[in-house]
Amino acid sequence: MRAAPAFLSLDVGRSALDVFRLNPELAQFIRDRIRAHGPVPFAWFMKQALYHSELGYYSSGRAAIGRRGDYFTNVSVGPLFGQLLTFQFVEVWECLGKIDNFVVVEEGAHHGEFARDVLACACERFPDFFAALRYRIVEPFAALQDRQAQTLASFDDKVEWLKSLEPFVGLHFSNELLDAMPVNLRGKRVGLAGDEFVFVECSDDPETKPNQAALDWVDTVVANLQRGFVIAIDYGYPRSQFRESLQVRAQHRLLDSPFEQIGHADITMHINWTDIAMRAEANGLRIAGFTDQHHFLTGIISESGRGSQNRTGAWGQSPLPWTDSTRGLQKMLHPEMLGRAFQVLALHKDVDLAGALSGFKFARESRVAREV
Repeated sequence: MRAAPAFLSLDVGRSALDVFRLNPELAQFIRDRIRAHGPVPFAWFMKQALYHSELGYYSSGRAAIGRRGDYFTNVSVGPLFGQLLTFQFVEVWECLGKIDNFVVVEEGAHHGEFARDVLACACERFPDFFAALRYRIVEPFAALQDRQAQTLASFDDKVEWLKSLEPFVGLHFSNELLDAMPVNLRGKRVGLAGDEFVFVECSDDPETKPNQAALDWVDTVVANLQRGFVIAIDYGYPRSQFRESLQVRAQHRLLDSPFEQIGHADITMHINWTDIAMRAEANGLRIAGFTDQHHFLTGIISESGRGSQNRTGAWGQSPLPWTDSTRGLQKMLHPEMLGRAFQVLALHKDVDLAGALSGFKFARESRVAREV
């Protein structure tokens, strides 16, 4: 789990070597750029730290989740998260008229565990949906694509990889994608004091918003979604509650600075959901729902029993997959774990949505995303 206050004090028991571990080649690359061109925007620094083509935290395949990794997320719980979302994906497919070649596009697929869990659940419990399903993973980095291909070897006829988005009809899904998009920090750039990275004061560019990368992503998704839905799960706040909260995490510890463990640490920022929703609406999408993960998953679970009576494929006579997963379910639902930290935003385009999707059955206030 990454949703916690930023920049907590380091544990006093950690060694200096552990604290200042970084990728020397990547750090030198960033220093050379600063010495040649002056202080750089924090978004550029963050992009190199996370996504440098060979040396970045994510692009190199160095990022790790779970107990032995750097942070927990929904997929860390096991297949339950993917199984629950499969039910929601089936409902989206039904809203689109149970079309053939229903495409699920995932960005930020990490090692492919979520895709594997969705495909396995669909294959077992929703055969008609599985037959229509085509799964696309947008993955520009070879190291991650290779790892995903290993995870998804048993579904290689169902999955294709793209380096960037292409036009599709279906559903775009992401889990903790937006929080790791490069951001600018107001009034600050990254400079050098000797060989050490430091923040330096600067004037903001009025043409560039702090979360410009996330807004550009919205534009790209909208341009490629011909008809269907977008479901994004991440942590953040609507505008009235939003605060810039940068955090850096390695080995389940929050670090004091983004300049520690460069290339070995995750860097994230809370999401301003109002900005995302308004950008989507300005591009022609409509809000299908906004709520926290606790209410979203509870809505899916509450409808799944009734769904087994009338939905295509049905859940069958076997027990629902979450009936024997009390511990995993608690982690995803509990307000002090993942349940309230994460929010879910659903958008749709050219869909006649008669009622709320199951995940938003208990949404307390769908308009909070826009605050209009």
